[in-house]
Parts: sequence; structure tokens; C-alpha cells
Amino acid sequence: MDALIVIDVQNDFCPGGALAVAGGDEIVPGINTLMAGADAVVLTQDWHPAGHSSFASQHPGKAPLELVEMPYGPQVLWPDHCIQGSPGAGFHPALEVDRAELTIRKGFRPAIDSYSAFFENDHATPTGLEGYLRTRGITRLVMVGLATDFCVNYSAVDAAKLGFDVTVRQDLCRAIDLNGSLAAAQDGMAAAGVTLA
Repeated sequence: MDALIVIDVQNDFCPGGALAVAGGDEIVPGINTLMAGADAVVLTQDWHPAGHSSFASQHPGKAPLELVEMPYGPQVLWPDHCIQGSPGAGFHPALEVDRAELTIRKGFRPAIDSYSAFFENDHATPTGLEGYLRTRGITRLVMVGLATDFCVNYSAVDAAKLGFDVTVRQDLCRAIDLNGSLAAAQDGMAAAGVTLA
């Protein structure tokens, strides 16, 4: 069985949002079309408490997109975004969310960020998605969404390491591309065995 994993197609990552990805809204119609043919659809949703440790606002003297060391490793600092219950944390209004069987919320632990749909950024704390997919008998994953070089990348690499057959539809993703992060992500995904379509 195949599952379509739709990563973080939320208002704050679309034009006009707090952490807008250029063209983030352009992928929504194509994602809706793919949903119609998938055996299973899973949405992920960035879901931060106010004052999350990954927000630059919580680090005096630091600006968004600067890097800091956290107990679990390097962390990019972000503008405040996808705060629980806020309009920015909501899914893009044109995304056909009713087609999804499951929504995985991530980044809700105040002291640790979560890019991957499978693990927090400590690469050890699971989200529960692996168990859900295994109990459903799903072995092949197609990933789409935002952003190619962060949450899609981390999700795809983790899924491949867990033994899933993973394809990333690059036409239905958009990237932040921070200091060459897109090319690095593409290389890393390919090295992990992810198919880049």
C-alpha cells in the first residue's frame, strides 16, 4: 500500500505567513489531485507552544535564521510560527484536509524542535507515525509539502532509514534554500535511497 504524506502545508509557511516559503501555496492543487489516488493520506502539522525554544525571540541577541547549539545539536532559530491554535498554524484553506485519515502534530514539546514526521530533532523521540504506517501495512511513501530542505528532507531520510520505500515529488514541494540547504538536502536524500521525482 502507498501513503501520501503531506508535510506542513500550513498558512505560516505560505505567502503572507510568518515563515513564508516562496510559492508554498502553488503546490496545493497538485497535492489535492494526488490525495484522490492514495491508499492513505497523512498530514503533518507544525504545532508549537508560544515561546518555543526554536524561536529566535527566545534567545536574546539572536536573529531568525541564526544557528545555536541545543542539547540535541545545532538548531536554526526561526521567527515565531505555527503557534498552537493560531490562524498561522492552520492548514492552507484550499488543502482538502478531509481526505486525510491521520494528522501528526509535531514540535509541541517546548524544549525541542521537530522537522521530521517520524522523530523529534533528537532523532530518538518518535512521533508515532512509523507504528501507524506499519499497522496499516503501508510500505511505500510519497512525500510532498513544505519545505523541501527541512521538514520534507528530514521526514524522507528518516523514513528511508526505517526501511520504507520513499519518493519525494519535488514538483509538489517548495524550499527555503538557506545557504545552499536545498542542494545539500537533495544530496542527502539521494544518498539515503530516497527517489527524487
